[in-house]
Amino acid sequence: MKVKLIGKKNKRRYYIRDRSDLKNDGMAVFDRPTRGRFDHSQCILCRGTKYLCGKSRCPILTKFYSKSRTESLISSENLDGASPPSVFIGRIGYPKISIGPMIPPVHGDTAFMDTPELWWDIDIDNLIDFRTSLVRGKYQVKVQDVLNQSKVVEYTREIALAKTSPELEVKFTKSPTGHISLSDSEQPHGPSAPLERISVDNIKLDHRIEKAYFDTDLKAREAVIDLHKNKVLVSSLQKAFSVGAFGLGDYRRFVPTRWSITAVDSMLGEHLMKYTKNHNWINEYRVYENYHLDNRWIVLMMPSEWCYELIEAWYPDTAWNPSNSRISIISSHEHNQGRTTYAEIGGCYYAARLAVNEKLTQERKQAGVVIFRETHPGYILPVGVWNVRENVRKALINEPLKFDNIEFALEYISSKMDIPIPQWIKHSAILQEHMFQTKLDDFF
Repeated sequence: MKVKLIGKKNKRRYYIRDRSDLKNDGMAVFDRPTRGRFDHSQCILCRGTKYLCGKSRCPILTKFYSKSRTESLISSENLDGASPPSVFIGRIGYPKISIGPMIPPVHGDTAFMDTPELWWDIDIDNLIDFRTSLVRGKYQVKVQDVLNQSKVVEYTREIALAKTSPELEVKFTKSPTGHISLSDSEQPHGPSAPLERISVDNIKLDHRIEKAYFDTDLKAREAVIDLHKNKVLVSSLQKAFSVGAFGLGDYRRFVPTRWSITAVDSMLGEHLMKYTKNHNWINEYRVYENYHLDNRWIVLMMPSEWCYELIEAWYPDTAWNPSNSRISIISSHEHNQGRTTYAEIGGCYYAARLAVNEKLTQERKQAGVVIFRETHPGYILPVGVWNVRENVRKALINEPLKFDNIEFALEYISSKMDIPIPQWIKHSAILQEHMFQTKLDDFF
């Protein structure tokens, strides 16, 4: 019978023999209690989008909104400033939706305010401060009105394709009021108001994206892939995709920002995986790590064919775990053939998958990948899936620690995470198969 070392804490070593040791919530191998009970929370599955609790509004977001309501940011219906550039395409009322730019009452180069690729070391207070200064203008259209001759539609598209911060002057039908917009998909932003009039000055388009926009015979997927190869930022691709800048002429549509973010991550990840699966396996177990916004990230790469899993553990009093006593763990995975259903974790799954495939295709290597995310109470607000993509990217930039076997790799991971390794294994289909499934090599 195999005996595997799976963790070491306080000079004690913990072993696991086979899957039977994972029974009883994975606690059978431990002689000490862990912090809190482990539970699959509806909130982690829902994240304010599916209303699984049966309520018409998410109670968690409502709690945050009640704390974050703002007075009017401007004293009149007029506002001028430099858009980062940034646009927002809503989803409420689909296929009739609201589109428009987001503008801060600030001039000059504001690009940092809507470029998640630059937010590696920002703290959550600063993030909320500058994001909530972005005022959202709203103009109602149908999703197929991409070629509508309205100035608002035209300028919203141009802003999404811009490479620098254009100067905007807008007139709203009323002063912007409301609350911070919070979501696990898109970045936070401030109040909103319906647009009456807009003018744009000093706009310079990204010619790479502009070329794809004018190519009405180029499919959206091909445009996104080609531009990613051409070093266009993923966040820029997501904005352009949302305003219907890509695709065959008659089939272009506005895509709500929430959906466009995951669509671009998913398309790019699927494309890169085709190359990943054709490369040679890595020769060792690698552990990458990163820490940001009170989230601990560990990326484990194993010498195997492509498979992938994201496991998230949410401590009490974090954004999607309002419980005062339970740690909630959720995971989504795929084997070499990929997934046929939408991941339970949602957009975070596809954002992290893109990041690891960027790394593997860059190295021309193949691996099995398990990502551990431990979310601690300092993560009080959902800030968008950029947090997952960029922090996994950041972890993968660092030099990894390398190990000869899975046991030593998990022992190291155990020293960096608070949750015991058997709990991670219990919730991981990929780790269980890698550690316990009999392989042909075992007979030789």
